[in-house]
Amino acid sequence: MTASFLAFDFGTKRVGVASGNTLMNLATPLRTIALEGDARFAAIGKLIDEWKPDALVVGVPCHPDGAPHEMTAKAKKFARQLQGRYGLTVHEVDERYTTTEAHAMGASDVDAASAALILEQFFRALK
Repeated sequence: MTASFLAFDFGTKRVGVASGNTLMNLATPLRTIALEGDARFAAIGKLIDEWKPDALVVGVPCHPDGAPHEMTAKAKKFARQLQGRYGLTVHEVDERYTTTEAHAMGASDVDAASAALILEQFFRALK
């Protein structure tokens, strides 16, 4: 059975969003949400209504050695908020270096491209 996902590259100012499914194990950058608070969740809610994902994926950053830092806790909180608001399963993925990789690829929307990389990493982990 094919499952569809929305993935998020969480940031305090911007959240990159990508979509994908397990049929092709590919992710497509969608957009970056540059809103905060309730406006951010309203925009995410519209994307969930539009794309109807089976589950969500959130990138959780860590230091290169795997140790958590300030953004680790914030990304985990964001993942819990998504699960609580939308009732969907939320998978957390280690997202070290996705922004660097998106920059290296020359992405026009680095945050959305990072979300796509996070989702593709999730798909690789499913195999």
